[in-house]
Amino acid sequence: MSIRVDSCSAFHPEFRKALSVKIHVKFFALLRDRAGVAELSLDLPASATVSTAADSIAAQYPALRDLLPRIAYAVNREYVPATTILKDNDELALIPPVSGGSI
Repeated sequence: MSIRVDSCSAFHPEFRKALSVKIHVKFFALLRDRAGVAELSLDLPASATVSTAADSIAAQYPALRDLLPRIAYAVNREYVPATTILKDNDELALIPPVSGGSI
């Protein structure tokens, strides 16, 4: 049995949607200051990870590039590793390292 894929299927909105995810990104503290925005929407390929999103953000906001290896990531308000796969409509929060003072 073979499946025929119509050449214009790739242009159908539902097909395109299946090939990508749209996430909402929030920046906090120093990251927000350097990016110049508090939040943004980001379109990524399907099966994109947090690391993929970070690479895309670094390309759009070069001032963040040196901070990204040291930040924490949260997806839908839960801390996650950079290998976490993102789903459509996820909220990705970029949280800078916390520095403390002396007591």
